[in-house]
Amino acid sequence: MMEPPSSSRLNPRKRRKDGSGPNGATELDGIPPKMSRLSFGLREPAPFSDEIEVDYSKPYVRLTLEEATRGTPLDRPVRVYADGIFDLFHSGHARALMQAKNLFPNTHLIVGVCSDELTHNLKGFTVMNESERYDAVQHCRYVDEVVRNAPWTLTPEFLAEHQIDFVAHDDIPYSSAGSDDVYKHIKEAGMFAPTQRTEGISTSDIITRIVRDYDVYARRNLQRGYTAKELNVSFINEKRYHLQERVDKVKKRVKDVEEKSKEFVQKVEEKSIDLIQKWEEKSREFIGNFLEMFGPEGALNGV
Repeated sequence: MMEPPSSSRLNPRKRRKDGSGPNGATELDGIPPKMSRLSFGLREPAPFSDEIEVDYSKPYVRLTLEEATRGTPLDRPVRVYADGIFDLFHSGHARALMQAKNLFPNTHLIVGVCSDELTHNLKGFTVMNESERYDAVQHCRYVDEVVRNAPWTLTPEFLAEHQIDFVAHDDIPYSSAGSDDVYKHIKEAGMFAPTQRTEGISTSDIITRIVRDYDVYARRNLQRGYTAKELNVSFINEKRYHLQERVDKVKKRVKDVEEKSKEFVQKVEEKSIDLIQKWEEKSREFIGNFLEMFGPEGALNGV
């Protein structure tokens, strides 16, 4: 059995010298431990696939699952492909790519990101444009290579061009573009490597939070200097938000006064209790001294 490699950056593709692009797993994840990557792998963004020279002189033979799991030489990593929209890139995206990166001991992770035109036509409008989404994926530590303008459905020609061994995605059928599952042919070919979705976080969830609390975020950004035009807020709503802000400030002042009043009353009560206790102690002491002097058995009674 081969030793796991110390880096997944070593692969048969080399970065072109004349071109440049823009610029933790736990046991609960069910992911095998990985050797640490070389430091430069965490200091540079992942290159785009069209910035990499491909050596086609050697025939590319796809690895079997057994070969990939057993371990491969440093110069022949398992080429795993994962694709998506990656809008508002979040921890769920990162954890999926982390799982894909850790599928095999020696993995070169290629991530495809769909363009704006394709995504808007087949899925819907995005918050981030394609350049922002490409850049976000480039800077994920688990990614070795990024494919811009990735296809919606993976063709044999695309798989061969990028010399892909396995495709990573969650196992839930993805119905789109007139298909019950766009990964069905990948699964039937034995090239599918399932990952797990992260519950509780998704791009749709984040957008839902913003829409639900729209007024809060609109007021927040108005306070931070954004104009009503930039926020697409009407003149009436702008005035309403400013009025709400002034009302909230007055409420806060009233609340602060109430809290300070409560603190003052509490201190007065504590002081009063303390004075009463001291007065009672002094009263008992005074009465005791009086009885010692003037009582039936007092000092002055026998004079």
